Amino acid sequence: MKKIGNAELILNPDGSIYHLHLKPGQLADTVIVVGDMGRVRKISRHFDSIEVDVQNRDFLTNTGVYKGKRLTVLSTGIGCDNIDIVLNELDALVNIDLESRTPYAEHKKLNIIRLGTSGALQADIPVDSFVVSAYGLGFDGLIHFYKCPGQIEDRSMGEAFLKFTQWPPELARPYSVKGSGIPATSPGFYGPQGRTLRMVPFAENLVDRISEFEYQGLRVVNFEMETSALFGLSRLMGHEAISVCVAVANRLRNEFSADYHPAVDKLIILLLERLVS
Repeated sequence: MKKIGNAELILNPDGSIYHLHLKPGQLADTVIVVGDMGRVRKISRHFDSIEVDVQNRDFLTNTGVYKGKRLTVLSTGIGCDNIDIVLNELDALVNIDLESRTPYAEHKKLNIIRLGTSGALQADIPVDSFVVSAYGLGFDGLIHFYKCPGQIEDRSMGEAFLKFTQWPPELARPYSVKGSGIPATSPGFYGPQGRTLRMVPFAENLVDRISEFEYQGLRVVNFEMETSALFGLSRLMGHEAISVCVAVANRLRNEFSADYHPAVDKLIILLLERLVS
């Protein structure tokens, strides 16, 4: 197989992958990804043992064992650009021989779970409730930088969304990817999610238009910043991905949780128990 160049697959002097600073043996087959670095230790403190504790920039990784199951929990930071880094480097760790710089003949599949926070886009979803995503609806444009997006996109949903919302052509074309409700993934927290401080968002009434969209009985249930990229890249690379979030806000009711941390702690325990059941 063709050798991957030094400027394409970048390794550190110790042989670890460039951003994550991880080596292949330090990664479990099941990976929990979180945006907040502080949430890594909130999860790994429940582990029976921790064998890997590596940090570089926003990326903190703990690999250990919970009730007999080996798990990795990794912080990605905020946004789809970081998801692009994380997914490519996770895939390289299991599907590329880093010494010879050639892909393995046999593909290895990772199970990737995003545990995060989001804002609800339906009035009947209370703050501090849990939202599980079936699709990723991306406004970030990331997946268009890779070939073959037609193999993973639900084009009919995408076209229906464009028509219903009268999506402005000046913005990146949304894409829809089925994962394992629908979250809307934006490339920012303020204007891209329809928030107004001193600057007025280009697409006015964005939240109302998105919340009213429905496709085959599914509604756009929450706004967040990573899921579409996670689903899209995972599908392209042959990994399994799911996203579960705490709704810390309800955008239609203009509510924000008084304290969402207990709900996040509850979701952590629920997820860990599901992974070993």
